[in-house]
Amino acid sequence: MDRPLARPLYAQVKDALIRRLVDADWKPGQALPNEFALAAEYGVSQGTMRRALDELAQANLVVRRQGKGTFVAEHTRERAMFHFLHLETDSGQRAQPESRVFAMKAGAPTREEARRLELPALARVVRLSRVRLLDGAAAIVERIALPGARFPGLEKMDRTELPNELYALYQSRWGVSVARAVERLKAVPASAEDAGLLGVTVGTPLLEIDRLARALDGRPCELRLSRCLTARHRYVSELV
Repeated sequence: MDRPLARPLYAQVKDALIRRLVDADWKPGQALPNEFALAAEYGVSQGTMRRALDELAQANLVVRRQGKGTFVAEHTRERAMFHFLHLETDSGQRAQPESRVFAMKAGAPTREEARRLELPALARVVRLSRVRLLDGAAAIVERIALPGARFPGLEKMDRTELPNELYALYQSRWGVSVARAVERLKAVPASAEDAGLLGVTVGTPLLEIDRLARALDGRPCELRLSRCLTARHRYVSELV
């Protein structure tokens, strides 16, 4: 290991482990070697390795299971839903979403898409639009832009067969694991299109969630704009 004075050793180990996750040395759901073996491999103490693994667990990149070991995190339906969907009913119940994709095609990115997705010249994006139902009623309109080079063939898939939780699909089919996301929230009036899709009047207040997701390698992998009807639901953010 490199040991510059300005960078803690556990952080160097953490970065090395992330690189192996990016390179798919360990697959989603696979158990990592135990702490003793990893510490010996990297020439560090068990305490240093434990702290590096704890940092990965806090970032939801691995899962520590008591008595069983450490496993690469998977984007299962349940994990994707509860970790990335922050809507619940006014009574405090987690919303159970369903999705209906109504448009999907590839094309040149807009200037904003190219900037935020950090796309090179002549890149293409895949755009996916869907309505998400909560408790059987239309509640969210989502418009998603994805770098075409990272998701080849996505636009040719049957949109009726796309799963509700897309992050699990990104991981299982293209090896792209969403590691973190930044969301920006804003109140907006419903446009004519959004109003028609949600069954409300034009101008109805909606909660707009602008999310930029990044993969394990730190590169942007999804730009998602969700407009949510919050008459029966609220956004919940847990600060730790």
